[in-house]
Amino acid sequence: MLPAEVPLSLLGPSTLLLLQLLLPSTSAFFPNIWSLLAAPGSITHQDLTEEAALNVTLQLFLEQPPPGRPPLHLEDFVGRTLLADDLFAAYFGPGYSSRRFRGALGEVARANAAQDFLPISRNNPDLHFDAERLVQGRSHLVVALRETLVAARALEYTLARQRLGAALHALQDFYSHSNWVELGEQQPHPYLLWPRHELWSLAQVGDPTCSDCEELSCPRNMPEFTHLTSGYFGTYPPKPPGKCSHGGHFDQSSSQPPRGGINKDSTSPSFSPHHMLHPQAADVALLASIEAFSLLRSRLGDRGFSRLMDITPASSLSFVLDTTGSMGEEINAAKIQARRIMEQRRGSPVEPVHYVLVPFHDPGFGPVFTSSDPDSFWQQLNEIHALGGGDEPEMCLSALELALLHTPPLSDIFVFTDASPKDAFLTNRVESLTRERRCRVTFLVTEDPSRIHGRARREVLSPLRFEPYEAVALASGGEVIFTKDQHIQDVAGIVGESMAGLVTLPLEPPVIVPGKPCVFTVDRLLRKVTVRLHGDISSFWIRSPTGESQGQEEGMGPLGHTHRFGQFWMVTMTDPPQIGTWELQVAAEGTPRVRVQAQTSLDFLFCFGIPMEDGPHPGLYPLSQPVAGLQTQLLVELTGRVSRPTLEDSEPHFSHVVLRRIPEGTELGRVSLEPVGPLERGLLAASLPTRLLSTSVPFSLELIGQDGGGQGLHRAAPQPCMVAPVLLELTGPPGFLAPGSKAPLSIRITSFSGPQDLDLRTGVSPGFALSSNLTSARLAPNGSAWGRLWLEVPGSAAPNCVVMVTVTAVGQRGSPGPPTHAFLRLLVLAQEQLEASAHPAGPVLPPATPALPPSTLVTGGRAGGGMASKAWWGTLGGMLFLLGLASW
Repeated sequence: MLPAEVPLSLLGPSTLLLLQLLLPSTSAFFPNIWSLLAAPGSITHQDLTEEAALNVTLQLFLEQPPPGRPPLHLEDFVGRTLLADDLFAAYFGPGYSSRRFRGALGEVARANAAQDFLPISRNNPDLHFDAERLVQGRSHLVVALRETLVAARALEYTLARQRLGAALHALQDFYSHSNWVELGEQQPHPYLLWPRHELWSLAQVGDPTCSDCEELSCPRNMPEFTHLTSGYFGTYPPKPPGKCSHGGHFDQSSSQPPRGGINKDSTSPSFSPHHMLHPQAADVALLASIEAFSLLRSRLGDRGFSRLMDITPASSLSFVLDTTGSMGEEINAAKIQARRIMEQRRGSPVEPVHYVLVPFHDPGFGPVFTSSDPDSFWQQLNEIHALGGGDEPEMCLSALELALLHTPPLSDIFVFTDASPKDAFLTNRVESLTRERRCRVTFLVTEDPSRIHGRARREVLSPLRFEPYEAVALASGGEVIFTKDQHIQDVAGIVGESMAGLVTLPLEPPVIVPGKPCVFTVDRLLRKVTVRLHGDISSFWIRSPTGESQGQEEGMGPLGHTHRFGQFWMVTMTDPPQIGTWELQVAAEGTPRVRVQAQTSLDFLFCFGIPMEDGPHPGLYPLSQPVAGLQTQLLVELTGRVSRPTLEDSEPHFSHVVLRRIPEGTELGRVSLEPVGPLERGLLAASLPTRLLSTSVPFSLELIGQDGGGQGLHRAAPQPCMVAPVLLELTGPPGFLAPGSKAPLSIRITSFSGPQDLDLRTGVSPGFALSSNLTSARLAPNGSAWGRLWLEVPGSAAPNCVVMVTVTAVGQRGSPGPPTHAFLRLLVLAQEQLEASAHPAGPVLPPATPALPPSTLVTGGRAGGGMASKAWWGTLGGMLFLLGLASW
């Protein structure tokens, strides 16, 4: 460890990250697929988590055939690489996206990997089954699984996935860090998830467990030892004489006799002295992970488990409604669209799985209504009427923030209003929250920005009063559509269209320039291409790749059908659309708004991270956004790919990513995309250019490539990204909050780009008491500051309510860069729920009692070191499992 007196402000960025992430720490299976750079062929926490989730998902699909479709057959999946896209196509039908499922699975996998990186967890031996703390580790594991169940039953699935990731990390570590495999065991420990049973045959305090080993590889350092033990790592707690070390180059305890170690984290002897047993440890950890997922399915039921893992191609329906007296037409339009969506999609794979409704007026907003029952949602929506109020502005952004808290990630939120926001001070925070939640917000505003009559006014309002909506829409990838009362029902039809999984096609240039056409690319995987235009437009024309043109005349034309509703036009192209480059030109007063969207199976997810290639945990430390001055990787995950393409439908290929400044579209950089891991996983990585990371600017991501036939492919990220000026980290207790308690939170802020003078502001929703000992920070280059917050939960707090704590860092005295936000979501439990979680009275999972003969293993080979193309004919609890591979 570094001496305590060394100031962190004197350390460089790399040293700071190594200190933060790696010294001191426990070790585990390597965190994620990035770890394969350090130890090719290793099986990671990410692999184990995805394999187990896909296994149980396939079991669910086999047992619950889809309505109106033929059932799945196990033999169709044996001996081939199992991918989420293939599973969804087989179960729901071709063209249905696994994007939401893979997004949820990514949340669990990242929460799993984060246990090796976060300060609150990386040093705790109880969370990694280290230092012979096996009883304590089992207790933490059981509590984390129970907290997962409680959060899922409270419909707080983001929190549930975080706790599930932590539980799976500990569970998988048991088989890598203990000597369970060395004892000859090939099945999961029968009582690890059975809290009423003691862990038998544990090594005692004075028992010597290891012999000395001078080599990197230590296959014979546990001679005839028959008790259960685990290795010590680092200096805390100190290793007693005769005990095993974890081992590896960065384990300080491994240099103390007995030298060496026993971890099976990887295939590399430099990291894992028992590397030769890595495959066996991974196999048993995988079976144990399957048990954990099966536990959740049995406790939550198939519907609850599907919600937890978002095993659906359907989106959510989330409305934020202005309920003041002038909003009668808008509320009716929302009701009509909701009813139409529910009737058209009921019983289909795209029936909404979650409904959110938040009303607002002035001075109030809320309460939020959430449900998975369409009839309950309709009843609640039908009771809303336009009453009272009547003056402008309203509490729109407060209501939107509440909706963002309760809307699942990767969702659309629709705001109906005819007023500007009274709470415009929330604009930047809501922008950041939309990026954090990856939700797209569309505002349907039935008041032109220049309108000066209609509602009652307290004062003369600025024509710029709708700019907060524009800012939030831009940050979220949504839009602001101005219309009139007589057109709102027709314009609101975009609600149903947006929920159909549309992608937005990039325009070049992205902003309409008078007299100059913009272009967009249509490829063979696109269907239902739609061009939407709104503004004071005098004329427009669209030209296809073959030279055919269509103007603003309503009705059917040579390219498609044109509808007009006031200043809003919608052109729906005839299917299949012509492949190639299309042109669009618009003549208008002011700046018209143009959006081209289409349905497609080929899309992508993305995230950012810091690659850690040295130390006991090489992997990708995830970040929600890039940080100025900090070298960052972009990781792209393709969705909707064809795993076994035909000659006519060969595999698409993306070669590079283009980054553009938002909103003007200036190109900031163009970097190559390189495959990471097995090709069938569809993972691509790019190193972001240094010049982009030198300043805080919003930018878009566009993937460029070709399909199998050589035609161009062009996909854009649904939301712009932002480079944060500083790294702001907010952490809290790993579990839940109790009414009447005071919870400590910690904050850390680091600058990698230069000196920073910052004010720190805190907020909490709902309005619980929150205090902090850090209100400002002056950071030297590569310097950090730490602080403590205390959150007081009143005794009257409602059980199962979500608390969101926000910390904002704002530059002082004109310091460059936008504010930086950190969000922390916590759940308040009733006292009896907390007691049940901390002291479980019943089994988490029954002991494994095989009901069938010993299993037969069927393998199709490994791909690039991952756990691909592998099928198990198993007998865990008398159940049949097939193990496959999901994307990151």
